[in-house]
Amino acid sequence: MSAPEPAPTKQLPLVFDEPRGRRKPPPHLADLAPAERKARLEELGLPGFRAKQLSTHYFGRLVDDPVEMTDLPAAQREELVSALLPDLMTPLRTLEADRGNTRKTLWKLFDGALVESVLMRYPGRATMCVSSQAGCGMACPFCATGQGGLQRNMSTAEIVEQVVAGARALARGEVAGGPGRVSNVVFMGMGEPMANYKAVLGAVRRLTDPTPDGLGMSARGITVSTVGLVPRMRQLADEGIPVTLALSLHAPDDELRNELVPINTRFSVAETVDAAYEYFAKTGRRVSVEYAMMRGINDQAHRADLLADVLNKRGRGWVHVNLIPLNPTPGSKWTASDPADEREFVRRLEAKGVPTTVRDTRGREIDGACGQLAAAPEPS
Repeated sequence: MSAPEPAPTKQLPLVFDEPRGRRKPPPHLADLAPAERKARLEELGLPGFRAKQLSTHYFGRLVDDPVEMTDLPAAQREELVSALLPDLMTPLRTLEADRGNTRKTLWKLFDGALVESVLMRYPGRATMCVSSQAGCGMACPFCATGQGGLQRNMSTAEIVEQVVAGARALARGEVAGGPGRVSNVVFMGMGEPMANYKAVLGAVRRLTDPTPDGLGMSARGITVSTVGLVPRMRQLADEGIPVTLALSLHAPDDELRNELVPINTRFSVAETVDAAYEYFAKTGRRVSVEYAMMRGINDQAHRADLLADVLNKRGRGWVHVNLIPLNPTPGSKWTASDPADEREFVRRLEAKGVPTTVRDTRGREIDGACGQLAAAPEPS
């Protein structure tokens, strides 16, 4: 006997645009292309060639102390740093888990908004999970961030700074395992990346630009997630940047997905999966379908069969399913699936030829789900 469908949940309105009247963060070299950095210095009456030196310090040497920028003239150093390397965010709390291999940081932005990033070190790689918005307007009821609503979009530089901060921590040996480098970035933190498309794309370009113009990462190590903003998914496919697209699907049928992911009332499961397949067809990059497993909600065996059928309808070999054991928020009715139900879900997907993995959950003891730390009261 299958579990009953959940009762309808009151949904917050979907928000695609940030509230008007908010101050913007100060311009930072990570917001600008190399020529724009030079032009900004010249507009301020400063030598344009210093822009490359500042970029080298920021992206190449991962320096955050102006005292170490000894190639800049002492008399102009403060002015140069203020022009292109203003402080964007302040760490409020950093919590560690998994024997120091997972570090979650709560950041305070210049206007007081709070966001989170997570650094996860695995054998052979280190992944930064970054936020792209302060809050989120997608109103998914099981998500801590979604229940707080959208405060504002983050700037390109604010997004990049999360990765650079993680890169500094690794380079300085502050993370268990000794010195290292960030190899992967996932846009799976707070916010809907596709609803802040321009800044997110700018961040992807800064992360992949060769050093010292950017961090010099491989685009194949970057994953951009979305709950299914179909026009933006199609736009990303035409950008010519081979990032991985991750579609947060969470249900294979419109009736349930309308509740779990309210954007589905605008773009159906069929439209969303079609757009994901188009991304694969244009880029050759296999799509990741994210599916948070929720006890008695979306983890029934018949939904595993339906999910496989929905994906296989577009063909084989274009998609990988990533099952996510839900990290519940305190007091929430949404809880993780029973391990036996999770195993059966995997078995049924694989029986129909759909490659499936269960995500290695990190940071449960440090409020690992996005938005939990930002929503928590300050420790006494």
